[in-house]
Amino acid sequence: MTVERLCERRYNARMNMQLKITKIGNSAGVILPKELLARLRVEAGDSLFVSETPDGVRITAANPDFAAKMAAAEAIMREDRDILRVLAQ
Repeated sequence: MTVERLCERRYNARMNMQLKITKIGNSAGVILPKELLARLRVEAGDSLFVSETPDGVRITAANPDFAAKMAAAEAIMREDRDILRVLAQ
């Protein structure tokens, strides 16, 4: 097995991790282990986005609303490529 394939396999492996909810002032929170932070490619001070899915809850570092808007913009740019090229001149 190649190194690339091994890294891809490890990256795509499901991560099962139990996190404990702790009291923080009048609120509650969870402490994310450094392995999870590395996998999300975030660090202290970054934002995470939580969205509800049919399977439960999804936590991601990418804003899902922004991704949907970018996909729509790319589709429009592909469709109107000739018009945009003329306008850019």
